[in-house]
Amino acid sequence: MDRIQRIAASQARANASPSESSPNWTGKFTDAVSQVGSNAKSQFMDNLSESSFGKVLRAFNLLPDAQPEEFNFGGASWAQNSEKPADWRVRLSVPPSFASSSILAPLIRTNGLIWPYTPQIYVTHSAAYTPIKPIHSNYPFFAYQNSQVDSFSITGDFFVENALEGQYWVAAVHFLRSVTKMSYGKNSPNRGQPPPVLFLNGYGDYTFNQVPVIITNFQFDLKREVDYISTGLGKTETAFEDGYVQSSLEKYAWAPSESMITVEVVPQYSRNQISKFNLRDFVNGDDVLDGKGFI
Repeated sequence: MDRIQRIAASQARANASPSESSPNWTGKFTDAVSQVGSNAKSQFMDNLSESSFGKVLRAFNLLPDAQPEEFNFGGASWAQNSEKPADWRVRLSVPPSFASSSILAPLIRTNGLIWPYTPQIYVTHSAAYTPIKPIHSNYPFFAYQNSQVDSFSITGDFFVENALEGQYWVAAVHFLRSVTKMSYGKNSPNRGQPPPVLFLNGYGDYTFNQVPVIITNFQFDLKREVDYISTGLGKTETAFEDGYVQSSLEKYAWAPSESMITVEVVPQYSRNQISKFNLRDFVNGDDVLDGKGFI
């Protein structure tokens, strides 16, 4: 090919339409996905029919003469049950006795403590067996003792970008401090009452559904390399016998813009609840869905 022919070929490639430069079976860019799939399948069947292998298949009536039906690419959609919104976030309930606390108001509005970002959860189930070791034997026997769900941790990030999120972080920390303390003190009501039992929910009906738990430990970090955001927590009002109400200055707190809260919980079932446990119902999922909270 001389220089003039090479220039002409180059100009022809430059002026060619992108759709014309592609193989015919791909179709045009504006074709529907179903048409592209049909063209691809048709091209494949043509090539198979012309090949030696295709001739053998056709000789034994293993290859249809007519072209197969076109591909039908079904559409996909995300459906949501309008009767029961799919709120699968991890949530710890707030005891009814805490409802009057103004500092816990952000948690009351969300119906409990919610991890705003998907937390990391490690759950351990164990079955204990006692080994029986006969003399002069190579293998021990194991006698079943009991089963239990061990304590598990919930670790999640909390990011604070404004005053409202700062209030929620303060409420979350104060809530965890409160539920790890007993009713104690001379003027405390219900003296001697242990920390409350909470309900854990998350990830649908079969993962954590009204699981009664107690908090045995919690941690949160206050990093030094992040910003802290100031948030107002309202004013304290003091009422006197003569009807005079005195308001103090606005209360403030500083919440870290980034922190991690870890809560360690353990299931706590009552004796009456355990006595109603039924393995068959548990296997069928009934003991999970009726609010008993067995896991």
